[in-house]
Amino acid sequence: MPAAAADSAIFRQLLGDDDCARLLSDASTLRAMLLVEGALARVQGELGVIPAEAAAFIDCASREVQIDPAALATETAKNGVPIPALLAAFRKAAEAPEPMQYLHWGATSQDIMDTAQALLLRRLFDIWEARLATTLTALRHLARTHADLPMAARTYGQIATPTSFGAIAAGWGRPLQDRRAALASLRPQLQRVSLSGAAGTLSAMGDQGPAIRAALAKALGLSDPGHSWHSDRTGIIDLAGWAASLAANLGKMGEDLLLLTQSGLGEVSLGQGGASSTMPQKQNPVAPSAMVALSRHVIGLAAMLQGAGLHRQQRDGAAWFTEWLTLPQLCHSLSRLIQLAADCAEKLTPNPEAMAQQLNTDHGVIHAEALSFALSTRLPRPEAQAVVKELCAEAKAKGLALHNLAQIRFPDLNWQTEVAAAGLGQAPAEARAFADGL
Repeated sequence: MPAAAADSAIFRQLLGDDDCARLLSDASTLRAMLLVEGALARVQGELGVIPAEAAAFIDCASREVQIDPAALATETAKNGVPIPALLAAFRKAAEAPEPMQYLHWGATSQDIMDTAQALLLRRLFDIWEARLATTLTALRHLARTHADLPMAARTYGQIATPTSFGAIAAGWGRPLQDRRAALASLRPQLQRVSLSGAAGTLSAMGDQGPAIRAALAKALGLSDPGHSWHSDRTGIIDLAGWAASLAANLGKMGEDLLLLTQSGLGEVSLGQGGASSTMPQKQNPVAPSAMVALSRHVIGLAAMLQGAGLHRQQRDGAAWFTEWLTLPQLCHSLSRLIQLAADCAEKLTPNPEAMAQQLNTDHGVIHAEALSFALSTRLPRPEAQAVVKELCAEAKAKGLALHNLAQIRFPDLNWQTEVAAAGLGQAPAEARAFADGL
């Protein structure tokens, strides 16, 4: 089995993501690095740092050259970074020693790799944002359509008070709405150019270093941080925190779906389920199960990625390697997790009959809280709670409905107006507010 499920021909469609795989492939990564090298040469030519003819040649060649990623493996293992091997392969393929001597002028490996990573993350963020938008659209539809559909709320796995399915959908959606908004503020921290030179001083470019960095940022559509950030991994750390938070939100949705679809409840349907190898009757909730597993994976990887933010001195190979090991897997798993959430949200349908059955479980004791508050107008609050607790125990022991026992004990009690009216509380209003984007 491959080290990463996303790389497995068997497990790729379950736990991997094709869009992310294409974007973060070796070929795409090399293409992004070459794009940075070409843009660097172009702006250096425009500013007179290197000959204009050489700059034009490097820029053009960077878009046309074809380099086999596997050809860089041996030298990358020796050097710890792929850039020396990439530059050698680029120069060899270009077959023009004179202009190619100005390739990578004054830059260092991390400049090229971090800037290329910024380009790739920008496209990946676009994918994530679109998928989150799809998920939110589906959840808003569920919230609006089922704002008044009653169902049992549960705390500690036990039936608590009534809520609505629309409110449940809104509860899944609101954190995603916040995470989507947070992604917009996260972008500037990661979509920035890196150009600092060997030790972060840009010494090889002299006084023109800052101007070159600004021009490179503009050429690539990135921001100019105005300083070196080789050892400052704040953006990556913040990305890890954002990813862990989003994974927890989506994993919660997955956990809820596992419970709502379990045998004996069946309060929602996910459409077609997964088959068992031996039990013909089974339709397993595969998508929610994968959501929960991927959520746990992302949260674990996020902790490791945040730990990789601890860098020694001006550059730290061990910390940087840890980032390489962790960030791509986090991106793959999070991409798949968001897609699964979108798929589930679009296919999800409630089962009103099953929900009604659960509301009547244990002879209507789900209305115990509302009854206790209704009785608080007749009795001191602690006494009202104690009475309701007794009535609930009697209802379960004798198999009688709570409202009938309450009516016998308190003949003047109007169950419909004093108890049932409490019903769903603010659940419908909260569902509609989310559906309206409020």
